[in-house]
Amino acid sequence: MVKPIYKILADAAYDAAKNEGHFVGTADDLRDGFIHFSAGYQVVETLAKHYPGQEELVLLSVDPDRLGPALKWEESRGGDLFPHLYGPLELDAVVAEVPLQLDDDDLHILPEDVA
Repeated sequence: MVKPIYKILADAAYDAAKNEGHFVGTADDLRDGFIHFSAGYQVVETLAKHYPGQEELVLLSVDPDRLGPALKWEESRGGDLFPHLYGPLELDAVVAEVPLQLDDDDLHILPEDVA
């Protein structure tokens, strides 16, 4: 498998997606017209910028090969390329889900393989 891409979701949003069988996006995703993802090396910055100190989050590892041509890598924050999905996230593309915990400094603890 190629390196996964990552989606950070509130536990409640992921639970709702599991009930539906797919995920159509957060309010920000729907506003922007695509589902925002991060490459491994972008996850720390994404958490710091959009989810500081937030609890009840899950980190989804997604196989980009399963997303097909709806996945585009586009310039975003600081000119960096970010993965954007133009369509729903079918949950069979999720290869792992990790609940995110906070450390004593209110920073999210990531699995070692996210980099």
